[in-house]
Amino acid sequence: MKYEMLYLIDASIAEEARDALIAKFEDTVKNLGGTVVSTDKWGVKKLAYPIQYKNDAFYVLMTFEADGSTIKELDRIAGITDGVMRRMITKAN
Repeated sequence: MKYEMLYLIDASIAEEARDALIAKFEDTVKNLGGTVVSTDKWGVKKLAYPIQYKNDAFYVLMTFEADGSTIKELDRIAGITDGVMRRMITKAN
């Protein structure tokens, strides 16, 4: 199945740390037997409402193919990773 994961990274963290987070999620998908189709870095955008007293976040959209167990584990890892403000995984068409 093809999925998309949109996640928001704290805009105040360093660029190297942000790139490391993006690579971490790509590696997680690969290590769990999935394949990353694309990773779009949308950049820093204003949030619709403050999250953790912050008004901006770095948006990343990752498109990948994987099975259900990969989704659960990816969501769990994203949920406990410092610097990730929000994440959402949806099935892509």
